[in-house]
Amino acid sequence: MAFTSVQFVVFLLLAATSYFLTPKRYRWVTLLIANYIFYFFAGVRYFIYLLATTITIYFAAVKLGNISAKNKVDFAAAKTALDKEQKKAWKATFTKKKRMILIPALLFNLGILAVLKYSGFVESNLNALFARFSLGIEMPIHSFLLPLGISFYTFQSVAYLIDVYREKYEPERNWAKLALFISFFPQIVQGPIGRYNDLAEQLFRPNSFSFQRVKFGVQLMLWGAFKKLIIADRAKVIVDTIFGYPQTFGGTYVAVAALVYCVQLYGDFSGGIDIATGAAQVLGIQLEKNFQRPYLATSIPDFWRRWHITLGAWFRDYVFYPLSLSKFFMKVGKKGRKLLGNYIGKLLPVLIPQFIVFFLIGIWHGAEWKYIAFGFYNGTLIVLGILFDQPFKKLIEKLHIRTECFSWHLFQVLRTLILVALGKIITRAPGVGASAYMVRSMVQNWDGNVLLNGGLLKLGLDIQDLWVLFFASLVFLTVSLLQESGVQIREALSKQNLMFRWVIYLAAIFSLILFGVYGLNYNASDFIYRGF
Repeated sequence: MAFTSVQFVVFLLLAATSYFLTPKRYRWVTLLIANYIFYFFAGVRYFIYLLATTITIYFAAVKLGNISAKNKVDFAAAKTALDKEQKKAWKATFTKKKRMILIPALLFNLGILAVLKYSGFVESNLNALFARFSLGIEMPIHSFLLPLGISFYTFQSVAYLIDVYREKYEPERNWAKLALFISFFPQIVQGPIGRYNDLAEQLFRPNSFSFQRVKFGVQLMLWGAFKKLIIADRAKVIVDTIFGYPQTFGGTYVAVAALVYCVQLYGDFSGGIDIATGAAQVLGIQLEKNFQRPYLATSIPDFWRRWHITLGAWFRDYVFYPLSLSKFFMKVGKKGRKLLGNYIGKLLPVLIPQFIVFFLIGIWHGAEWKYIAFGFYNGTLIVLGILFDQPFKKLIEKLHIRTECFSWHLFQVLRTLILVALGKIITRAPGVGASAYMVRSMVQNWDGNVLLNGGLLKLGLDIQDLWVLFFASLVFLTVSLLQESGVQIREALSKQNLMFRWVIYLAAIFSLILFGVYGLNYNASDFIYRGF
């Protein structure tokens, strides 16, 4: 059930109506039923994976909670009789008990994701390795269709379990309520990845109907549909044409494709998130922010703080910090100071985990070498940025560059956008070799005349659609700049008179009807991140 389909609009209308008509005490039950109905539309056979995650996470979390509760009682009774070493041994035993529950649950759930997502990739590469050494071994290649949202609900569930392990909060002892948290239908498709302490209370409470909140939610859904149907799906035509025929469209066309793909991907992903967030707002639930105008970032780290925020936060809290603060990497840093000097040595506990994180972020996007290359590309940029941060600041100071002026800020934004666009070539090209060929072609065969002599009309869109894409993107940019300056668009619109507001509403609706309905050559497509 695509977010941009009539079926989803009808489903949301029925779900919201049923929710608000249900007695307050049972509204969360209505929401759970709606979640499962939505998931059944994706395929009944995939429901078993969602159910398996819910059951294993539930029992593991409850067991962890029981162990922690019993330990608190037992330790309080015994601590006065224990010396320092005995207390240390007690803590080690307690931690071991909890890990015996945590680790199997993590391996089971992350293992399901890994098998479904990466089996074919691993098997095909092993076969290539066997063939290279003439071993005469050939493994069967398994290919699985990914259950809807498995990457997102697995990460959300794992985060909950780890937080319970860390005693950040008590485990949810009502199985159905945990099932509601794991399966909330607006976010299960492509996020944002929710945290239990932020989302659960909103899901369980009996939210009341609010016309203002419903209005804001519908407005956000319209804005998301605008970005997806009018911008992203038009941009897709250009992107598919150039990346589909890299031998034909080289040079300047590659730069066009990279920039237009940035527009497509952002419009597609953020548009889907806006629809999800708006749908949740209709039900009285506020999802976490997942984007903060990433193409206005002034550095690669700043970009990743603005792009897919909840995924970055997940890797920060559950991979980067545990690695960088671990005893192993503390020892690495200590040895690094002796071998490489104090400056680089003290950064090693940060640099190496950063590489690991971006390797994982890369392969999270897909089981292909190009996604691994994408991860290492971004990891390299991040690491170089950290290493040369202080020397770069000294150089700026020595050259008397005014970093507070607009021109410097613009330079930073454009520099970051170019680096980001180069990274997008890696993920969108057919493979690593193809992306290298396209970048080389862009540098060696640059010809600015193709932008002026009608070359853009060879890319699948006629002149009218190019103008629609241009002006729609201009609207998108204007809204982003206003938001970056602190303007709350929906709040500002709500303060205008009724006539003006309805002109805006009708313009948005008719824009979707007139410009979001495409011909046979480029029908509206699925959301890109739905496949991750």
